[in-house]
Amino acid sequence: MSFSIARLLMLALFTALFASRAAAQEDLSVEALKKLFEHQREVFSEAQSNGLGATRGLKLITVDDVTAEATTTANTEATTTVTAEEATTVTTEGTTTVATESTTQTDSTTTNTTTAETIPSTDDTVVTTAAVSDPNKPLVFGQLDPELQVNLRIKFGFDSAALSAEETPKLAKMCTVLKESDLNLIRIVGHTDTSGSDAYNERLSILRAKEVARHLIENCGIDPKRLETVGLGERFPFNAADPKAEENRRVEFQALS
Repeated sequence: MSFSIARLLMLALFTALFASRAAAQEDLSVEALKKLFEHQREVFSEAQSNGLGATRGLKLITVDDVTAEATTTANTEATTTVTAEEATTVTTEGTTTVATESTTQTDSTTTNTTTAETIPSTDDTVVTTAAVSDPNKPLVFGQLDPELQVNLRIKFGFDSAALSAEETPKLAKMCTVLKESDLNLIRIVGHTDTSGSDAYNERLSILRAKEVARHLIENCGIDPKRLETVGLGERFPFNAADPKAEENRRVEFQALS
């Protein structure tokens, strides 16, 4: 067996392993999720108090140029334009358009293409945010071991941060867990795979995290003060062996307190 074939087989094995772990998390019961969140809260408390910035199952990592944001709800009729290096999100008259430029390379030519998708708003109530950490200080992110993570693989449309009706049932169990638990603060973290630029993926990941927070606030009645959102793009893949794997496109929930 050649080295390249052996490497491909090993990659497939790791991909299957991580995919099964991610799927197993989604199948956890309400009580199992509660216990997992309690464990998360314990390791966050220990890592913050022991002076090491780490404990079994958790490592606190400083992330530059990212700020955690608290969630609140507000009605708005304003038009908002947000620009990034390779993506523009424009909200107007109840719709959001995301435009992104991609490059396709063949054997002899390179073709630049631009794609766009219109994302309908759910209503005129939107999630607004305010920084909960000093914007002049880097974010401290808790990288949990895979077995301690709580991930939902919510399928968003291409270039979209809209939560479709087909995907909302995946949040029903999370709604129940948050209502029945005594957790004070949950961090909702958006993650992507490595397709696309760093800047675009980071922007898309925060929009998706905010959309999940919006749903939990408006449809589940979760107190906005209990939620904060972070978008980390492709920085922390669930399956590092295959950065473009499906399980890397996820929304993670962390019980900070």
